[in-house]
Amino acid sequence: MRRPTLVVIPAYNEADDIETVVRQTLIHADVCVVDDASTDDTAAIVGSIDGVNLIRHTQNTHIAGAILDGMRFAVDAGYDHCVTMDAGMSHDPDELPRLLADSDADLVIGSRVTHVNTPIYRRLLSLVGNALINLGLDQRRVPWGGAGLRDTTSGYRNYTRRAVELLLAAPMKSRSFDFHLEALAYVFRAGMRIQEVPITYRFSNSSLRLPIVREALSTVARLWREDFVTTPVSATKATA
Repeated sequence: MRRPTLVVIPAYNEADDIETVVRQTLIHADVCVVDDASTDDTAAIVGSIDGVNLIRHTQNTHIAGAILDGMRFAVDAGYDHCVTMDAGMSHDPDELPRLLADSDADLVIGSRVTHVNTPIYRRLLSLVGNALINLGLDQRRVPWGGAGLRDTTSGYRNYTRRAVELLLAAPMKSRSFDFHLEALAYVFRAGMRIQEVPITYRFSNSSLRLPIVREALSTVARLWREDFVTTPVSATKATA
């Protein structure tokens, strides 16, 4: 029986953790793993788990392509909500109920309040990025911190169907981690309601490399230059 929420997990060479992540996630929601042309046993492991939807890419499309393909599947299959989650153990599947509790928000962000093993440089990078993105999202409130969101770079998120449809129709330019920044800009500037809930973030192997940081900075610069959408900004934000 199909449940109302689909968790989309983009995966590239995640054979070590993918089975644990998928099985724990299935307790709370349906799962779609997008195997982004892995060269290890990721796809085989996922395919051996009953009840999991598996999309296999023959070429690597990076985070943006994998998530958007998962979102298309969610819309086509009639899901009401779509959650994005890391394939490693950095996002705790048992915290999914927190993201699913608010039925009125179009986007619920898992805000990383508690950190486990996260290096200082990563926390500082997130803090600086969060400040810049907040200001870029709503420059009318620059003196007061812009959009005022606590964690704009978190990838643990719950989107409603209408938020997913907005992103699928948008001319997305991002390719990797910056997808989360661009997606947030579209949802925020479309006037949709955004909620944040506290989560625990466990740092594991990081895929954050200099080229990815550069792409993210480029997207942040676009946030400052472009409106992305013409819908008036009227989104409200609530924090837990």
